[in-house]
Amino acid sequence: MTGRTGRLRATLAALLAAVLVLSGCGTGGSGGGAAEPSGRDGGSSAAARRSPSASPSPKAPQRVMLGAYLDLSGHTHAQAEALRRRQLGHPYRIDQEFFAWKDSLLVGSPEPEPGQLLMVSWRGTYYRQILDGSQDTWIAEQADRLRRYGKPVLLRWGWEMNGDWFLWGGAANGRNPAGFVAAWRHLHAIFAQQGATNVRWVWGPNRNSNPDAAWNDVRRYYPGDRYVDWIAVSGYSYGTKSPDQLFDQVYGLGTDKPFMLAETGVRADGRFAARWVGQLRQWVAEHPRTRAVIWFDTDTSQGTALSWRIDATPQLLAAVRAMAADPRFQG
Repeated sequence: MTGRTGRLRATLAALLAAVLVLSGCGTGGSGGGAAEPSGRDGGSSAAARRSPSASPSPKAPQRVMLGAYLDLSGHTHAQAEALRRRQLGHPYRIDQEFFAWKDSLLVGSPEPEPGQLLMVSWRGTYYRQILDGSQDTWIAEQADRLRRYGKPVLLRWGWEMNGDWFLWGGAANGRNPAGFVAAWRHLHAIFAQQGATNVRWVWGPNRNSNPDAAWNDVRRYYPGDRYVDWIAVSGYSYGTKSPDQLFDQVYGLGTDKPFMLAETGVRADGRFAARWVGQLRQWVAEHPRTRAVIWFDTDTSQGTALSWRIDATPQLLAAVRAMAADPRFQG
């Protein structure tokens, strides 16, 4: 490949990233940044009052972006990216990075490769600390950081809010999903005031609600179509759950906004993991609003010895390589 051809392809890829994010929008205008798979298994929630409604936004392209949170022991980020590029034949299209609430967004994080789309997963805090205005200056500073980034960026704030394991979850805030909605809208307003029009908002609950109670129904946490651009879900298979068991509930909330698997992976357990990847490919084909699949591709997850790496076994790597070679997953 000549230098000119490489630069041209990188430019075209970057333009495609912008189209994918901007066309996928609606009318929306605690520890460090290390990540861990925090979604828990459990039952489905009871019906509640609020749910996403159909959006008139233009539909995103049909191809699916394959991305990852990538952190491999013994590898720098650049080395890990190079390894995956060799194994899969091309880079991940989405680079997910995690930040604590008091992290300065993007500071110290790796620069995405040419053509990669950045997704910022930003941890939350207690709702009252946002709603009392004490964090407004901090929020505005982070909005300005993303605005100055100058390229499309996906922002997943306060994910898995319907679980009981994060301090920004409803369970830790007086069983108050309405407080989450108010906090989300408050952040959204500050970002709009700062002119961060390159930011697209990703609402990402856990695949099921814990506790499984009427007050904690996932639909109660939905901020409204004006404030959400993408619907997402976190869901992992530990060797028993199929993709439909993991993802159908959130996918079926009743919206035509683009959908992503914001965190997923499968435990490398014999041949099951490879079969599961095949099931995932079929699930995506049967759920056409799905526009992105983001793997939790790491063996450094806090609090567990499990490896979620795509190359944890040769069979799993072969299955993921086949998925990456599928034109459907080359968005």
